[in-house]
Amino acid sequence: MDELLPESLEQEVRRIYARSPLYGQRFPLHPEPLHWSCFREIPALSKQEIVTRGHQAFFADYSEVERGLQTKRFEYESTGGTTQSPMTVIMEDGWWNAQTERAYRASPILRPFAGRPYRKCVLAPVGCSSNLCPYEDHPFPHRYFDGTVYLNLSSDPFAFPESEWERIVVELQATQPEVLEGEPVYLSLLARAVQKRRVKVPSIRAVILTYGKASAQHGRRIAEAFPAPQVDLYGSTEAGYLFVGEAFRDSSQVIEENAFIELVSWRPNLPDIFQIYVTTRGREAMPLLRYHTGDIVQRLPEGFRLLGREANLFFRPDGSLVSPADVDAALPDDFACWHYLLVQTGESRWDFHYVADHTAAHRKVEAALAGLLGAGARVSAFRRRTIAPAASGKFALLKPLVR
Repeated sequence: MDELLPESLEQEVRRIYARSPLYGQRFPLHPEPLHWSCFREIPALSKQEIVTRGHQAFFADYSEVERGLQTKRFEYESTGGTTQSPMTVIMEDGWWNAQTERAYRASPILRPFAGRPYRKCVLAPVGCSSNLCPYEDHPFPHRYFDGTVYLNLSSDPFAFPESEWERIVVELQATQPEVLEGEPVYLSLLARAVQKRRVKVPSIRAVILTYGKASAQHGRRIAEAFPAPQVDLYGSTEAGYLFVGEAFRDSSQVIEENAFIELVSWRPNLPDIFQIYVTTRGREAMPLLRYHTGDIVQRLPEGFRLLGREANLFFRPDGSLVSPADVDAALPDDFACWHYLLVQTGESRWDFHYVADHTAAHRKVEAALAGLLGAGARVSAFRRRTIAPAASGKFALLKPLVR
């Protein structure tokens, strides 16, 4: 039966059409009440299309946006977009803070920090979110905004010299944050720096893993240095925060106050695994309608597991799926590292790069991963000092060949 859209979603769809001429140009909308079949006929919006059309396409009068940027009514950020081009995102002033507040309220771990002042340290790629992260070598007091300290001044934590880690650890100690937030690789390496200096930060009551996909290895190393509950907070600069849950518990929930999430079947043989299309709520600037994020989620009894980017998931020849969570589970119990990357180099050849203080038992690791990948896979393990991020500054855990 083709049911009508929920009233709240239909109202949002019509508001988006009224605000942004982009959508009417792509697909005319009839005035009659919308059914789900009508909604699904609206073409999905991709990052590539936003980059190609340009962010100006969202606005009937872009000069109003330019005036808004000058008066601070709007702000802008550049995010990774596609591998070729960055994507400019225009947002109304205060939108990201409101997204964050609602995300905190949706998490039992973060809820105690909502609506009150608290201290937070952030360690993530420069230009990390829709809040303005510093781009220059500002001294410590100038990187303190509304209780939040942005710790790093450049991207790629493997390139930080010891003097930079020394500064970061000293600032962490000086701030005594209640919340530590960051990209998992950065926080894992921060844990290494803290342990090396035999430093403790007992003020930390919650650790937020965001900006990138966390492995269980990251989570364990971070917990050794910062023994506080870990939260998986998923979103993007352009769409806002979408899912939140306790890390590695498969309990992530949709932050329904922030967006409508549409679960779209991905593969016929994987009934509980979905692409996600996002329709934002209440956006004035650049509202998104049926926006294809490129990420995959799995529905489980307690909530959702964020599997990662479509391009970073591997299919065995029999059609079964391998995700970073499967790699985590396959690694031997005595294996420990700060970060890893499993990359496919041929039809049946894989390299496993890992950064660790000690060399693992390579044959044991290789056999475990080959058994996971199946179909005669051969894996070679390499201990590395560094693993470089992609050009976008993001790290991957699993990188199959492009098909």
